[in-house]
Amino acid sequence: MAAPGALATFDVAAIRSQFPALDQLVHGKPLVYLDNAATTQKPQVVIDAIRRYYEHDNANIHRGVHALSERASKMYEDAREDVRAFINARSTTEVVFTRNTTEGINIVACAWGDENVAAGDEILITAMEHHSNIVPWQQLCKRSGAILKVAPIDDRGALIVEAFEQLLGPRTKMVAMTQLSNALGTVVPVAELTTKAHAVGATVLVDGSQAAYHFATDVQALNCDFFVFTGHKVYGPTGIGVLYGKEAILEATPPFMGGGDMIGSVTFEESTWNVLPYKFEAGTPHISGPIGLAAAIRFVRGIGFDSIHAHESALLAYATERISAMPGVTIIGTAPVKASVISFVMDGIHPHDIGTIVDREGVAVRTGHHCAQPVMDRFGIPATARASLAMYNTTADIDTLVRALARVQEVMG
Repeated sequence: MAAPGALATFDVAAIRSQFPALDQLVHGKPLVYLDNAATTQKPQVVIDAIRRYYEHDNANIHRGVHALSERASKMYEDAREDVRAFINARSTTEVVFTRNTTEGINIVACAWGDENVAAGDEILITAMEHHSNIVPWQQLCKRSGAILKVAPIDDRGALIVEAFEQLLGPRTKMVAMTQLSNALGTVVPVAELTTKAHAVGATVLVDGSQAAYHFATDVQALNCDFFVFTGHKVYGPTGIGVLYGKEAILEATPPFMGGGDMIGSVTFEESTWNVLPYKFEAGTPHISGPIGLAAAIRFVRGIGFDSIHAHESALLAYATERISAMPGVTIIGTAPVKASVISFVMDGIHPHDIGTIVDREGVAVRTGHHCAQPVMDRFGIPATARASLAMYNTTADIDTLVRALARVQEVMG
């Protein structure tokens, strides 16, 4: 079987050489890292940016007049501009730094939700959501008396758009949906669905955590009201995420946490709030996080999403063909529009056994419910094994995975 032609024009070797973690042995075998939907590896430029900050510029931001504080503050705010450009927000006032996607969704569910959602209102999500885009809305419904509705998926793992439309109505206050399923790889037509949601007056949050490192994001084109993503899946550091919100909505939303840097003034009688986006950034932030994220964004944009998407799409097609051809292996999630995730089960073999055995062959995959237990319930399975792809993966990685899966069948057979 010939490797897809698109891969021949993509210099994977040059890209891989910039990721030091990929150059190692695991159990005496060269590492094949296929757990990118959980977190991606980090290029040297990100590692260097974080190290340089701590070695030369470490200081608290926005509060000091000395040189280190001014340098750190500038790098932190320059990173906000890098993020703004990365998602094409109108202004840096719409870019709030968080710890991760989960925190971003919780800020919206609590700060915006408690102000805007009342008993009898409806919140619409999809059946393929990560727990982070389920639990905060469940909690909001319990606090407010609102009703959680779920748009179903079909046997391929694709959203049933007609059912989604039927669930929209005059009581729909929030539509919260993933852009790319972490458990199935399904790409959701969020721009189209946002238009439908806005037509009934609903506010829209898009979870871009999985999508943001696979293809370009334009929040103005999506026209979503909120967009969240996490740094560690965009080749950046852990502990840093982004909440985008339209400026008018953020202005009208009360702060989520109280403390330093989010205040305008404080007396024992009353406090006022800082301007956007600082109103939502209480306390000393993870300063090195945005600095590392900015380095990752520059790295990704330097390669270009068109090239990344072409490479990953060809690689996904190759991997799907090879894994589908294996007897006793079933792919879970075969939507017509997918990206970079292959979840699968093997006849008579628990996914955790799959993960353990392929690890001995140097292959890192994820096994379990992938923080998407309702998806597992939908397909009547407890868990899957998941191979997820990134720009630095190769057809050779897929070939090694297939050999490792054959080894699983040999050992467990």
